[in-house]
Amino acid sequence: MPILKILKYPDPRLRKVAEEISLFDKSLETLSNDMLETMYKENGIGLAATQVDIHKRIVVIDVSEDRDDPMVFVNPVVTILDDKSLVPCEEGCLSVPGVNVEVMRPDKVKLNWLDIKGNNHEMHPEGLLTVCIQHEIDHLEGKLIADFLSPLKQSRLKKKATK
Repeated sequence: MPILKILKYPDPRLRKVAEEISLFDKSLETLSNDMLETMYKENGIGLAATQVDIHKRIVVIDVSEDRDDPMVFVNPVVTILDDKSLVPCEEGCLSVPGVNVEVMRPDKVKLNWLDIKGNNHEMHPEGLLTVCIQHEIDHLEGKLIADFLSPLKQSRLKKKATK
């Protein structure tokens, strides 16, 4: 399985909104395996296809302690169940290396998605998985953790990243 190249901030391709997946074939399985391999190699816990310059709505995640519980989410949709219940989360990103940002995220959400065969699923994620899935869906929408920084900090980060 090839390791995919992760786009780095401020690459404009990270801002593209991903398209829904409608074809569930062998290439989707291959893509998910390549994304998982890339995520593990980079010591990440999540990776969106947008980050590897594939603008399709697919995300891979493994938040398990032993790194042995890979999850693949196709066309994931998060529904916020309580928008008043926000928790602070310190987030890093493979596309913005060396930067951690505190992000306020809802901790009560419902997640709907398809697996790589096109079967529907629903869950109410908890803990780190809740944070991670929201972070990765942000990528599918062209949003980055840098967007949660003040304009001044965004400007500094952009200067540092382009050097």
